[in-house]
Amino acid sequence: MIKVIPGAILAAVAMFIIGFIAYGLLGSIPVSDVGDREAAAIQSVLAENMDNEAARTVLVPSGSGEVQQRMYLDGPIAMIHYNPSGFEIGAGSTMLTGFIHMLVTALILGAALYTLSGHVRDPGARISIVALFGLAASFFMNLADPIWWHHDWLYHGYVFVIDAISFVVGGAIIARWFLPKHIASDDRFGAEEN
Repeated sequence: MIKVIPGAILAAVAMFIIGFIAYGLLGSIPVSDVGDREAAAIQSVLAENMDNEAARTVLVPSGSGEVQQRMYLDGPIAMIHYNPSGFEIGAGSTMLTGFIHMLVTALILGAALYTLSGHVRDPGARISIVALFGLAASFFMNLADPIWWHHDWLYHGYVFVIDAISFVVGGAIIARWFLPKHIASDDRFGAEEN
């Protein structure tokens, strides 16, 4: 299992580079924006109507109670990811915590692959498992919002593709170079030919 740790670090670096390319070098993420005047007006309304306790997600209208249910049906509606403090885009602290997020993800992925390594010895089969699991996880996590909350497909589709690529590349690095080649196992699915 110790061999998986450097693999997870390398996988997290690869995931970070993919994210840097997708969200930095290729431009901003595909979200709509408004003009300066409109942005200032919306920011002012947020400041006047939301408390400054903490970052949170707010559904407006919430759909609870008869009045807000009618408002929800009539539209417009918004799901607001609210942060009263603001933050610097691309701040070093954000990059560090983002890398830690990727590292923890890669460590969990490495642990999962390690548990399979005695049963699935072929690197190609291991990478196939990573690819299918990565696609399933990215699909579930990123495409739920357009389905359940009627969010836009462009943004969530873009994030789905980038997350799937990151997950598969990171997992493939671990699966190909950082798992033991031979683990004693009596599992019939892992039997090696003589």
